Amino acid sequence: MPELTHFDAAGNAVMVDVSGKPETAREAVAEGHVSMSPQTFDMITKGHTKKGDVMSVAQLAGIMGAKKTPDLIPLCHPLPLTKVAVELQADPGLPGLHIRATVKTTGQTGVEMEALTAVSVAALTVFDMVKAVDKGMRIGGIRVLLKDGGKSGRYEAK
Repeated sequence: MPELTHFDAAGNAVMVDVSGKPETAREAVAEGHVSMSPQTFDMITKGHTKKGDVMSVAQLAGIMGAKKTPDLIPLCHPLPLTKVAVELQADPGLPGLHIRATVKTTGQTGVEMEALTAVSVAALTVFDMVKAVDKGMRIGGIRVLLKDGGKSGRYEAK
């Protein structure tokens, strides 16, 4: 069983020392979804919300969230992100929105937390923008789909 990296021998929380790691190309992809009532789904996809284009605002919020990850997650390293892409796709079968974030950098540590934060912030933004008409929305399925780069190599969710 691998050791937890964010604790020292005495059990204190620490930021991982990555100074000895080589810089490599890193990428992470995360996903999640927001499920909602059919009426809310129609309102979003037809552009009938009072607060504007929900999907565009959530996309921008997700990008901003990725950039703010070290401000939100105490032990995350601030990283020079080279790409953040957030995509929202309407799914009438859910009904709701699928969210996918891709984050890249060249650095000494990975960008999984940035991708997860992007998805989470985008989902929370959708919730915030339409909660007045649908308090029963559910955010779920947030997970890492892909992690690539660094010593541990490539991980792809099954």
